[in-house]
Amino acid sequence: MKKLTIVAVLAIVAAAFTACGNGAPKANLKSDIDTMSYAIGMAQTQGLKEYLVERLGVDTAYMDMFIKGLNEGANAGDNKQRAAYYAGIQIGQQISNQMVKGINHEVFGNDSTKTISLKNFLAGFISGTTGKKGLMTVEQAQTVAQQKMEAVKAEVMEKEYGANKEAGEKYLANYKKGADVKTLESGVAYKVIKEGTGIIPKDTSMVKVNYEGKTIDGKVFDSSYKRGEPLKLRANQVISGWTDVLTRMPVGSTWEVVIPQEKAYGARKQGDIDPFSTLIFKIELLGVE
Repeated sequence: MKKLTIVAVLAIVAAAFTACGNGAPKANLKSDIDTMSYAIGMAQTQGLKEYLVERLGVDTAYMDMFIKGLNEGANAGDNKQRAAYYAGIQIGQQISNQMVKGINHEVFGNDSTKTISLKNFLAGFISGTTGKKGLMTVEQAQTVAQQKMEAVKAEVMEKEYGANKEAGEKYLANYKKGADVKTLESGVAYKVIKEGTGIIPKDTSMVKVNYEGKTIDGKVFDSSYKRGEPLKLRANQVISGWTDVLTRMPVGSTWEVVIPQEKAYGARKQGDIDPFSTLIFKIELLGVE
């Protein structure tokens, strides 16, 4: 027998219901169809309770309210007005239990004291759903949402990691005062350990490098030397500070490079690298493919 999906459960259960109300209908197995209907309904509930609790956030203390809603929904038939209402309830709960929580975690991290504005979220959501004139188009909203999320996240991170940003700026300023240190227009500073004589990669070139990366306190967070093999990558598919350097290094060169946070990972946390970290690299350009 082909297993039916959870979506089909409500339609099947509706066929067995003989009355509305808050409680479960009483089964009356007078015929094979009656018995079949009851058995299918019962069989298809495997895992449903866990789904309600874990995915929909239903508190089992209120299962009577779930049964009430189930009865009303199943007995609505093809009533379009009720169908629209129930769809709104379902999506509204998804907004509350999933969307808003997910957005809050994305923007504010583990700070549970902060939240987006549900009122304004719903205003935009409803405008986009109904197609009525909103304050911006859906396409514009996608761009604005991304920009504002990054701005708010950066603000939140700066409050937490502001000292890290200041320390990095101070380190870089002192480094630039060192002997033989050169500074690119992008703000990346470097010192030539060994000057190569080979070709200089383009930003689209595949390059082979050995490298070691560390934070300003000397903590090594990555090293191809420790892994025992060079890394192959495209010069424009790394942090922008690396691209700035690779497109100026002749093959055979080894440079010590200090990359300001805005040319590295900025407000993002990347593995063991905290937001706003100024990074130090030893980069050895072995070849270009």
